Amino acid sequence: MSVWIIIVVVALALTALGVIYLASAVGRFGAIRALSGEDKWRRRGLSLIVVAAVFVTLVLIFDYINAIVILLHTTTFFLLGRFVIYIIKIVRGKEINSKKNWAGWIAIVYTVFYMAAGFYLCNNIWQTDYQLSTDKSVGEVKVALFADSHIGATFDGEGFAKQMDVIMGAKPDIVLIAGDYVDDDTTKEDMITCCAALGKMKPKYGVWYAYGNHDKGYYSSEHRGFTAEELEAELVKNGVHVMKDDVETIDNICIVGRKDKSMERKELSELLEGVDDSKYIIVMDHQPNDYEKESQTKADLVLSGHTHGGQLLPVTYFGKWFGINDAIYGYERRENTDFIVTSGISDWRMKFKTGTKSEYVMIDVKGK
Repeated sequence: MSVWIIIVVVALALTALGVIYLASAVGRFGAIRALSGEDKWRRRGLSLIVVAAVFVTLVLIFDYINAIVILLHTTTFFLLGRFVIYIIKIVRGKEINSKKNWAGWIAIVYTVFYMAAGFYLCNNIWQTDYQLSTDKSVGEVKVALFADSHIGATFDGEGFAKQMDVIMGAKPDIVLIAGDYVDDDTTKEDMITCCAALGKMKPKYGVWYAYGNHDKGYYSSEHRGFTAEELEAELVKNGVHVMKDDVETIDNICIVGRKDKSMERKELSELLEGVDDSKYIIVMDHQPNDYEKESQTKADLVLSGHTHGGQLLPVTYFGKWFGINDAIYGYERRENTDFIVTSGISDWRMKFKTGTKSEYVMIDVKGK
Protein backbone atom coordinates (compact mmCIF):
# COMPACT_ATOMS: atom_id res chain seq x y z
CA MET A 1 0.00 0.00 0.00
CA SER A 2 2.85 2.38 0.79
CA VAL A 3 4.05 2.09 -2.82
CA TRP A 4 0.65 3.18 -4.11
CA ILE A 5 0.59 6.10 -1.67
CA ILE A 6 3.94 7.18 -3.11
CA ILE A 7 2.56 6.84 -6.65
CA VAL A 8 -0.50 8.97 -5.75
CA VAL A 9 1.69 11.66 -4.16
CA VAL A 10 3.98 11.68 -7.19
CA ALA A 11 0.97 11.89 -9.55
CA LEU A 12 -0.44 14.89 -7.66
CA ALA A 13 2.96 16.59 -7.64
CA LEU A 14 3.34 16.00 -11.37
CA THR A 15 -0.18 17.37 -11.91
CA ALA A 16 0.75 20.61 -10.13
CA LEU A 17 3.94 20.89 -12.17
CA GLY A 18 1.97 20.07 -15.32
CA VAL A 19 -0.46 22.93 -14.69
CA ILE A 20 2.43 25.34 -14.21
CA TYR A 21 4.19 24.14 -17.37
CA LEU A 22 1.02 24.16 -19.49
CA ALA A 23 0.24 27.70 -18.37
CA SER A 24 3.59 28.66 -19.84
CA ALA A 25 3.23 26.50 -22.96
CA VAL A 26 -0.28 27.76 -23.80
CA GLY A 27 1.06 31.30 -23.68
CA ARG A 28 3.03 30.59 -26.87
CA PHE A 29 -0.14 30.33 -28.98
CA GLY A 30 -0.82 33.32 -31.20
CA ALA A 31 -4.31 33.99 -29.83
CA ILE A 32 -3.01 34.26 -26.27
CA ARG A 33 -0.16 36.51 -27.41
CA ALA A 34 -2.59 38.77 -29.26
CA LEU A 35 -4.94 39.10 -26.29
CA SER A 36 -2.21 39.73 -23.72
CA GLY A 37 0.04 41.96 -25.82
CA GLU A 38 3.52 42.41 -24.45
CA ASP A 39 2.43 42.08 -20.81
CA LYS A 40 4.17 38.92 -19.56
CA TRP A 41 2.06 38.55 -16.40
CA ARG A 42 -1.20 39.09 -18.26
CA ARG A 43 -0.17 36.35 -20.68
CA ARG A 44 0.61 33.94 -17.85
CA GLY A 45 -2.64 34.76 -16.09
CA LEU A 46 -4.70 34.30 -19.26
CA SER A 47 -2.91 31.01 -20.01
CA LEU A 48 -3.60 29.75 -16.49
CA ILE A 49 -7.30 30.61 -16.89
CA VAL A 50 -7.41 28.64 -20.17
CA VAL A 51 -5.71 25.60 -18.59
CA ALA A 52 -8.00 25.76 -15.55
CA ALA A 53 -11.11 26.09 -17.75
CA VAL A 54 -10.12 23.06 -19.84
CA PHE A 55 -9.36 21.05 -16.68
CA VAL A 56 -12.72 21.90 -15.09
CA THR A 57 -14.48 20.96 -18.34
CA LEU A 58 -12.74 17.57 -18.33
CA VAL A 59 -13.75 17.03 -14.70
CA LEU A 60 -17.38 17.72 -15.64
CA ILE A 61 -17.22 15.40 -18.66
CA PHE A 62 -15.38 12.58 -16.88
CA ASP A 63 -14.22 13.11 -13.28
CA TYR A 64 -11.14 14.48 -11.53
CA ILE A 65 -9.13 11.25 -11.91
CA ASN A 66 -9.62 11.11 -15.68
CA ALA A 67 -9.03 14.87 -15.94
CA ILE A 68 -5.65 14.37 -14.21
CA VAL A 69 -4.84 11.49 -16.57
CA ILE A 70 -5.54 13.67 -19.61
CA LEU A 71 -3.61 16.62 -18.16
CA LEU A 72 -0.52 14.49 -17.48
CA HIS A 73 -0.62 13.08 -21.00
CA THR A 74 -1.06 16.55 -22.46
CA THR A 75 1.93 17.83 -20.49
CA THR A 76 4.03 14.91 -21.71
CA PHE A 77 3.09 15.51 -25.34
CA PHE A 78 3.79 19.25 -25.07
CA LEU A 79 7.27 18.39 -23.82
CA LEU A 80 7.73 15.85 -26.62
CA GLY A 81 6.48 18.39 -29.14
CA ARG A 82 9.12 20.88 -28.00
CA PHE A 83 11.74 18.13 -28.27
CA VAL A 84 10.64 17.25 -31.82
CA ILE A 85 10.86 20.90 -32.90
CA TYR A 86 14.31 21.16 -31.30
CA ILE A 87 15.54 18.11 -33.26
CA ILE A 88 14.09 19.52 -36.49
CA LYS A 89 15.88 22.81 -35.84
CA ILE A 90 19.19 20.98 -35.40
CA VAL A 91 18.67 18.94 -38.58
CA ARG A 92 17.67 22.00 -40.64
CA GLY A 93 20.32 24.19 -39.06
CA LYS A 94 17.96 27.11 -38.57
CA GLU A 95 15.12 28.28 -36.35
CA ILE A 96 11.50 27.37 -37.05
CA ASN A 97 8.91 30.17 -37.07
CA SER A 98 8.03 30.35 -33.37
CA LYS A 99 4.87 32.40 -34.00
CA LYS A 100 3.16 29.28 -35.36
CA ASN A 101 3.85 27.31 -32.14
CA TRP A 102 4.21 24.05 -34.03
CA ALA A 103 5.19 22.22 -30.83
CA GLY A 104 1.91 23.19 -29.23
CA TRP A 105 -0.20 22.14 -32.19
CA ILE A 106 1.66 18.81 -32.46
CA ALA A 107 0.97 18.22 -28.76
CA ILE A 108 -2.74 19.02 -29.00
CA VAL A 109 -3.35 16.87 -32.09
CA TYR A 110 -1.36 13.94 -30.70
CA THR A 111 -3.07 14.15 -27.29
CA VAL A 112 -6.53 14.11 -28.88
CA PHE A 113 -5.80 11.07 -31.06
CA TYR A 114 -3.85 9.22 -28.34
CA MET A 115 -6.53 9.66 -25.66
CA ALA A 116 -9.29 8.85 -28.16
CA ALA A 117 -7.51 5.57 -28.94
CA GLY A 118 -7.13 4.89 -25.20
CA PHE A 119 -10.84 5.53 -24.67
CA TYR A 120 -11.72 3.16 -27.50
CA LEU A 121 -9.43 0.41 -26.20
CA CYS A 122 -10.92 0.70 -22.74
CA ASN A 123 -14.59 0.92 -23.64
CA ASN A 124 -14.65 -1.84 -26.25
CA ILE A 125 -14.07 -5.51 -25.48
CA TRP A 126 -12.05 -8.11 -27.41
CA GLN A 127 -11.79 -11.88 -27.16
CA THR A 128 -8.29 -13.17 -26.41
CA ASP A 129 -7.58 -16.85 -27.07
CA TYR A 130 -5.11 -19.27 -25.50
CA GLN A 131 -4.44 -22.92 -26.31
CA LEU A 132 -3.11 -25.16 -23.54
CA SER A 133 -2.36 -28.87 -23.42
CA THR A 134 -2.22 -31.38 -20.58
CA ASP A 135 -1.55 -35.07 -20.21
CA LYS A 136 -4.53 -35.41 -17.88
CA SER A 137 -7.75 -37.05 -18.98
CA VAL A 138 -9.99 -34.05 -19.48
CA GLY A 139 -10.67 -34.31 -23.20
CA GLU A 140 -11.25 -30.83 -24.59
CA VAL A 141 -12.51 -28.07 -22.29
CA LYS A 142 -13.19 -24.46 -23.26
CA VAL A 143 -12.73 -22.11 -20.31
CA ALA A 144 -14.16 -18.57 -20.41
CA LEU A 145 -12.44 -16.13 -18.06
CA PHE A 146 -13.17 -12.54 -17.21
CA ALA A 147 -12.20 -10.27 -14.34
CA ASP A 148 -12.38 -6.64 -13.25
CA SER A 149 -15.86 -5.83 -14.54
CA HIS A 150 -16.08 -3.09 -11.85
CA ILE A 151 -19.74 -2.79 -12.82
CA GLY A 152 -20.67 0.81 -13.46
CA ALA A 153 -17.22 1.86 -14.68
CA THR A 154 -17.65 1.39 -18.45
CA PHE A 155 -20.99 -0.43 -18.65
CA ASP A 156 -24.13 -0.73 -16.53
CA GLY A 157 -26.16 -3.84 -15.79
CA GLU A 158 -27.72 -4.01 -19.26
CA GLY A 159 -24.34 -3.53 -20.94
CA PHE A 160 -22.89 -6.33 -18.80
CA ALA A 161 -25.79 -8.63 -19.72
CA LYS A 162 -25.15 -8.04 -23.44
CA GLN A 163 -21.48 -8.92 -22.99
CA MET A 164 -22.42 -12.16 -21.22
CA ASP A 165 -24.47 -13.07 -24.30
CA VAL A 166 -21.35 -12.49 -26.41
CA ILE A 167 -19.29 -14.74 -24.14
CA MET A 168 -21.89 -17.50 -24.26
CA GLY A 169 -21.87 -17.17 -28.04
CA ALA A 170 -18.36 -18.64 -27.95
CA LYS A 171 -19.88 -21.76 -26.32
CA PRO A 172 -17.59 -22.18 -23.27
CA ASP A 173 -17.86 -25.27 -21.08
CA ILE A 174 -17.24 -23.24 -17.93
CA VAL A 175 -17.22 -19.54 -16.99
CA LEU A 176 -14.80 -18.23 -14.37
CA ILE A 177 -14.92 -14.76 -12.77
CA ALA A 178 -11.56 -13.89 -11.20
CA GLY A 179 -12.56 -11.04 -8.92
CA ASP A 180 -13.48 -7.34 -8.85
CA TYR A 181 -16.90 -8.16 -10.22
CA VAL A 182 -18.38 -5.07 -8.53
CA ASP A 183 -16.98 -1.83 -7.10
CA ASP A 184 -17.81 0.87 -4.58
CA ASP A 185 -19.62 2.80 -7.30
CA THR A 186 -21.77 -0.16 -8.41
CA THR A 187 -25.47 0.41 -7.76
CA LYS A 188 -27.63 -2.28 -6.20
CA GLU A 189 -29.90 -2.27 -9.25
CA ASP A 190 -26.97 -2.93 -11.60
CA MET A 191 -25.61 -5.62 -9.28
CA ILE A 192 -28.93 -7.46 -9.32
CA THR A 193 -29.25 -7.12 -13.11
CA CYS A 194 -25.73 -8.50 -13.61
CA CYS A 195 -26.26 -11.45 -11.28
CA ALA A 196 -29.46 -12.28 -13.18
CA ALA A 197 -27.43 -12.20 -16.42
CA LEU A 198 -25.00 -14.71 -14.93
CA GLY A 199 -27.98 -16.88 -13.98
CA LYS A 200 -29.03 -17.05 -17.61
CA MET A 201 -25.65 -18.44 -18.64
CA LYS A 202 -25.79 -22.21 -18.80
CA PRO A 203 -22.30 -23.56 -19.54
CA LYS A 204 -21.79 -27.28 -19.03
CA TYR A 205 -19.76 -26.89 -15.82
CA GLY A 206 -21.40 -23.76 -14.50
CA VAL A 207 -20.32 -20.23 -13.50
CA TRP A 208 -17.72 -19.75 -10.76
CA TYR A 209 -16.63 -16.65 -8.88
CA ALA A 210 -13.76 -15.70 -6.56
CA TYR A 211 -13.44 -12.43 -4.64
CA GLY A 212 -11.23 -9.51 -5.67
CA ASN A 213 -10.03 -6.64 -3.53
CA HIS A 214 -12.90 -4.32 -4.57
CA ASP A 215 -15.83 -6.73 -4.21
CA LYS A 216 -16.46 -6.27 -0.50
CA GLY A 217 -16.12 -2.49 -0.85
CA TYR A 218 -13.75 -0.05 0.76
CA TYR A 219 -16.52 2.23 2.06
CA SER A 220 -19.71 1.63 4.01
CA SER A 221 -22.45 -0.46 2.42
CA GLU A 222 -24.63 2.68 2.31
CA HIS A 223 -22.27 4.11 -0.30
CA ARG A 224 -23.31 1.57 -2.93
CA GLY A 225 -26.53 0.30 -1.36
CA PHE A 226 -25.63 -3.35 -0.77
CA THR A 227 -23.34 -5.43 1.41
CA ALA A 228 -20.92 -8.18 0.47
CA GLU A 229 -23.39 -10.64 1.99
CA GLU A 230 -26.18 -9.35 -0.26
CA LEU A 231 -23.89 -9.64 -3.28
CA GLU A 232 -23.05 -13.22 -2.39
CA ALA A 233 -26.70 -14.10 -1.79
CA GLU A 234 -27.65 -12.69 -5.20
CA LEU A 235 -24.87 -14.67 -6.91
CA VAL A 236 -25.88 -17.91 -5.19
CA LYS A 237 -29.54 -17.24 -5.98
CA ASN A 238 -28.56 -17.20 -9.67
CA GLY A 239 -26.61 -20.44 -9.52
CA VAL A 240 -23.09 -18.98 -9.34
CA HIS A 241 -20.54 -20.98 -7.32
CA VAL A 242 -19.02 -18.49 -4.87
CA MET A 243 -15.50 -19.57 -3.91
CA LYS A 244 -13.81 -18.37 -0.71
CA ASP A 245 -10.80 -20.61 -0.21
CA ASP A 246 -12.97 -23.43 -1.54
CA VAL A 247 -12.28 -26.48 -3.68
CA GLU A 248 -14.85 -28.32 -5.79
CA THR A 249 -14.51 -31.15 -8.28
CA ILE A 250 -16.77 -31.69 -11.27
CA ASP A 251 -15.99 -34.56 -13.65
CA ASN A 252 -12.21 -34.45 -14.26
CA ILE A 253 -11.86 -30.76 -13.37
CA CYS A 254 -11.05 -29.34 -9.96
CA ILE A 255 -11.95 -25.67 -9.39
CA VAL A 256 -10.20 -23.69 -6.65
CA GLY A 257 -11.24 -20.19 -5.68
CA ARG A 258 -8.80 -18.38 -3.40
CA LYS A 259 -9.75 -15.47 -1.20
CA ASP A 260 -8.13 -12.25 -2.34
CA LYS A 261 -4.67 -11.40 -1.07
CA SER A 262 -6.21 -8.51 0.89
CA MET A 263 -8.11 -11.05 3.03
CA GLU A 264 -6.88 -13.57 5.56
CA ARG A 265 -6.54 -16.75 3.57
CA LYS A 266 -4.98 -20.19 3.41
CA GLU A 267 -1.92 -21.15 1.38
CA LEU A 268 -2.78 -22.85 -1.91
CA SER A 269 -0.77 -25.92 -0.86
CA GLU A 270 -3.08 -26.24 2.17
CA LEU A 271 -6.19 -25.92 0.03
CA LEU A 272 -4.95 -28.65 -2.32
CA GLU A 273 -4.16 -31.18 0.40
CA GLY A 274 -5.98 -34.40 -0.42
CA VAL A 275 -7.03 -33.23 -3.89
CA ASP A 276 -6.71 -35.93 -6.55
CA ASP A 277 -3.87 -34.68 -8.77
CA SER A 278 -5.21 -36.71 -11.71
CA LYS A 279 -7.85 -33.98 -11.99
CA TYR A 280 -7.11 -30.85 -14.01
CA ILE A 281 -6.77 -28.21 -11.29
CA ILE A 282 -7.79 -24.63 -12.14
CA VAL A 283 -7.15 -21.90 -9.57
CA MET A 284 -8.74 -18.45 -9.48
CA ASP A 285 -6.53 -15.97 -7.61
CA HIS A 286 -7.42 -12.35 -8.28
CA GLN A 287 -4.00 -10.78 -7.68
CA PRO A 288 -1.07 -12.34 -9.60
CA ASN A 289 1.53 -12.22 -6.85
CA ASP A 290 1.93 -15.73 -5.45
CA TYR A 291 3.50 -17.41 -8.47
CA GLU A 292 6.49 -18.93 -6.70
CA LYS A 293 4.42 -20.81 -4.13
CA GLU A 294 1.63 -21.67 -6.54
CA SER A 295 4.07 -23.16 -9.04
CA GLN A 296 5.22 -25.60 -6.34
CA THR A 297 1.71 -27.03 -5.89
CA LYS A 298 -0.47 -29.44 -7.88
CA ALA A 299 -2.16 -26.55 -9.69
CA ASP A 300 -2.30 -26.90 -13.49
CA LEU A 301 -3.65 -23.44 -14.32
CA VAL A 302 -3.82 -20.22 -12.27
CA LEU A 303 -6.05 -17.39 -13.52
CA SER A 304 -5.81 -13.77 -12.34
CA GLY A 305 -6.82 -10.21 -13.16
CA HIS A 306 -6.33 -7.11 -10.97
CA THR A 307 -3.60 -5.39 -13.01
CA HIS A 308 -5.87 -4.23 -15.88
CA GLY A 309 -2.96 -5.12 -18.16
CA GLY A 310 -1.07 -2.17 -16.68
CA GLN A 311 -3.87 0.25 -17.69
CA LEU A 312 -1.65 3.12 -18.88
CA LEU A 313 1.86 3.51 -20.22
CA PRO A 314 4.30 3.72 -18.43
CA VAL A 315 2.30 2.61 -15.35
CA THR A 316 2.08 -0.71 -17.20
CA TYR A 317 5.45 -1.71 -15.78
CA PHE A 318 5.21 -0.25 -12.25
CA GLY A 319 3.77 -3.46 -10.79
CA LYS A 320 6.86 -5.40 -11.79
CA TRP A 321 9.37 -2.62 -11.17
CA PHE A 322 8.18 -2.25 -7.58
CA GLY A 323 7.61 -5.97 -7.01
CA ILE A 324 3.86 -5.55 -6.53
CA ASN A 325 2.88 -8.25 -9.03
CA ASP A 326 4.59 -11.31 -10.47
CA ALA A 327 3.05 -10.58 -13.87
CA ILE A 328 1.11 -7.76 -15.49
CA TYR A 329 -0.51 -9.46 -18.44
CA GLY A 330 -0.59 -12.60 -20.53
CA TYR A 331 0.72 -16.15 -20.29
CA GLU A 332 3.62 -17.59 -18.35
CA ARG A 333 4.63 -21.10 -17.35
CA ARG A 334 6.52 -21.93 -14.16
CA GLU A 335 7.46 -25.49 -13.28
CA ASN A 336 4.34 -27.49 -14.32
CA THR A 337 1.84 -24.65 -13.83
CA ASP A 338 0.37 -22.35 -16.47
CA PHE A 339 -0.43 -18.77 -15.42
CA ILE A 340 -2.70 -16.33 -17.26
CA VAL A 341 -3.42 -12.72 -16.31
CA THR A 342 -6.25 -10.94 -18.08
CA SER A 343 -6.33 -7.17 -18.65
CA GLY A 344 -9.94 -7.15 -17.51
CA ILE A 345 -13.28 -6.70 -19.17
CA SER A 346 -13.55 -3.13 -17.85
CA ASP A 347 -11.53 -0.88 -15.55
CA TRP A 348 -11.52 1.05 -12.29
CA ARG A 349 -12.44 4.73 -12.62
CA MET A 350 -10.06 5.53 -15.49
CA LYS A 351 -11.74 5.59 -18.89
CA PHE A 352 -8.55 5.01 -20.87
CA LYS A 353 -6.26 2.07 -21.59
CA THR A 354 -2.99 2.49 -23.46
CA GLY A 355 -0.64 -0.37 -24.20
CA THR A 356 -3.47 -2.80 -23.46
CA LYS A 357 -7.21 -3.28 -24.09
CA SER A 358 -10.35 -4.59 -22.40
CA GLU A 359 -10.95 -8.28 -22.97
CA TYR A 360 -12.45 -11.56 -21.94
CA VAL A 361 -10.42 -14.73 -22.37
CA MET A 362 -11.16 -18.08 -24.02
CA ILE A 363 -8.82 -20.91 -23.08
CA ASP A 364 -8.93 -24.18 -25.01
CA VAL A 365 -7.51 -26.95 -22.84
CA LYS A 366 -6.73 -30.17 -24.67
CA GLY A 367 -6.00 -33.31 -22.74
CA LYS A 368 -6.24 -37.05 -23.20
